[in-house]
Amino acid sequence: MTFREGRVGNPKVTELKWRDAPLASVRTPKGKLRLTLGLGSGLSRRDSDPPGIVWAIGDRGPNLKIKTAMKTYGLDHLAPLAERDGAKVLPLPDFQPCLAQLRAGKKRMHLERIVPLEGPDGPLSGRAPAGSAEAAMEPIFDLAGRVLPSDPAGVDTEGVAAAPDGTFWVCEEYGPSLMQVGPEGAVLRRWTPEGHTLAGAQALLPAAAQRRRLNRGFEGLAVSGDGAAIYAVFQSGFEGEAHETTAIWKLDAVSGALLATYDYPFDAPDSFTADAAADSVEGKDLKVCDLSWVAPHRLLVLERVSLSARIYAVDVAAPGRLAKTLVFSTDDHPEIAPDLEGVSMLSDRQLLLATDNDFGTEGAETRFYRVTFDAPL
Repeated sequence: MTFREGRVGNPKVTELKWRDAPLASVRTPKGKLRLTLGLGSGLSRRDSDPPGIVWAIGDRGPNLKIKTAMKTYGLDHLAPLAERDGAKVLPLPDFQPCLAQLRAGKKRMHLERIVPLEGPDGPLSGRAPAGSAEAAMEPIFDLAGRVLPSDPAGVDTEGVAAAPDGTFWVCEEYGPSLMQVGPEGAVLRRWTPEGHTLAGAQALLPAAAQRRRLNRGFEGLAVSGDGAAIYAVFQSGFEGEAHETTAIWKLDAVSGALLATYDYPFDAPDSFTADAAADSVEGKDLKVCDLSWVAPHRLLVLERVSLSARIYAVDVAAPGRLAKTLVFSTDDHPEIAPDLEGVSMLSDRQLLLATDNDFGTEGAETRFYRVTFDAPL
């Protein structure tokens, strides 16, 4: 791994006040299951956005492991499902994944509007397509324990990139696929890997995308300043490969053609000392959670386990193995909560970071942090 220190001065971290928007409150034997909107999976902004405006995306929607539903909420009638490998309960089966327009103020974050995602046949859902590996890995049930139907066009959204033409690129893990989304949430185009047939989609992406590890598909996106190229990162390395690197693809934003492939090297697992102290950390635990465009040929990469996260700058002028420059580490800022998933530039000297709240299923709140540097990034 090629790594060098590149932190810019002593960055100032400011937590911005925020309260998650409520989705639903469900009565259970052990109190209310309070579900809130999840927005921390990915962040992005375009240069033409007004100051402070950031776009966010959450994932497929609230879900609970069976044993968690029983222990935390007393849903003991789900006991017959407890031994089903991977089984999940979806408290809101028809939840519609969405974008959100946010505004970072001086002291707090503001929710400006929500943009639900719509496919050609109506609202998208977070239920996996029938016959997919994800559907087999995680059979889904409602709160009563009934089997839920699959969704042929279902999405597990993870990353967003705001394009200069006013549209968005969104990545999701089921296909895995990339979607170009209009300003009001309509899916304009959807690209899947070669050999993956999906009604209304084009199988333009390299077939290698289907070798992603389950639940570790496309995780973050960035769009070049001119909108001509998309950068898509896989959360982890492909199935059957070593856990030392993951792939970043550069794709033509018009044709979907693969323009370049980069190997992003992970840090040593035991270097994530906070995670290692809490539990053993292996290569399979390392992940990339988001990308952010900085300037031509320069991206930021959010790498983490759980308790510790690091932001690296990489130069993508040439394909191949990337050299990493450390920009920011939460090891130096213990005030930052675990499970960072989103990063976006706010200005040439400021970043916005966001955690994932898992839709409040276990009481977590989204946390937002503004990081201000002494010099341009």
